[in-house]
Amino acid sequence: MRVLGVDPGLTRCGIGVIEGEVGSTLSLVGVGLIQTSSVLPLEQRLLQLEEQLQQWVNEYRPDVIAVERVFSQLNVRTVMGTGQASGIALLVAAKSRIHVVMHTPSEVKAAVTGTGRANKAQVAEMVKRLLRLEAIPKPVDSTDALALAICHLWRGRGNDRIAQALVEEQMRLKALRSS
Repeated sequence: MRVLGVDPGLTRCGIGVIEGEVGSTLSLVGVGLIQTSSVLPLEQRLLQLEEQLQQWVNEYRPDVIAVERVFSQLNVRTVMGTGQASGIALLVAAKSRIHVVMHTPSEVKAAVTGTGRANKAQVAEMVKRLLRLEAIPKPVDSTDALALAICHLWRGRGNDRIAQALVEEQMRLKALRSS
């Protein structure tokens, strides 16, 4: 499975692609950062973000896109930009007909380090180890995107199977009622 992780941000949007299966070795496929200039009008920044995310999707062909779920922060401007960037990631996924999932920061930390209270340095070190990298990817936004992808590969795959089983059971029950 190939997962594209997106750590949304309007000025700096971390992006990372990994490949692997639960219980197997993970591989780094690509990692980077999408930046937009704060001097540009908002609509131009969002357009740039959309275009660059679409390029990543076109180049790496992920099976799923994992996006960090936005939480309210003290700085309203920051949370607005993060929310807008998340919306662009969701739009790109929908336009590309790619399944999208959202994970909270504590889910990601717990999946990657074993604790939902891990700090950025602990997450970064585990990303480096899990992907067998020589150095921690920089900047931290890129590392966070890879952590999101790892989280989904390890946790989300099981959640997807449960959701699919529930859908299949509902369809089976509906068919029984109509016969």
